[in-house]
Amino acid sequence: MIVLGAILLIAGVVFGISLLSTIGVVLLVIGVVLFLAGSLGRPVGGRRHYY
Repeated sequence: MIVLGAILLIAGVVFGISLLSTIGVVLLVIGVVLFLAGSLGRPVGGRRHYY
């Protein structure tokens, strides 16, 4: 999810489409939060690790 968010963010900036940039930022933030929660040992969605 982090990679997809970064790709959409870059594509939105390059092509000038603000919707892609917004979706990219949202996915990037959600991916980072889930990654941090999973790496701290908290179960995310019933899984011990998010990755």
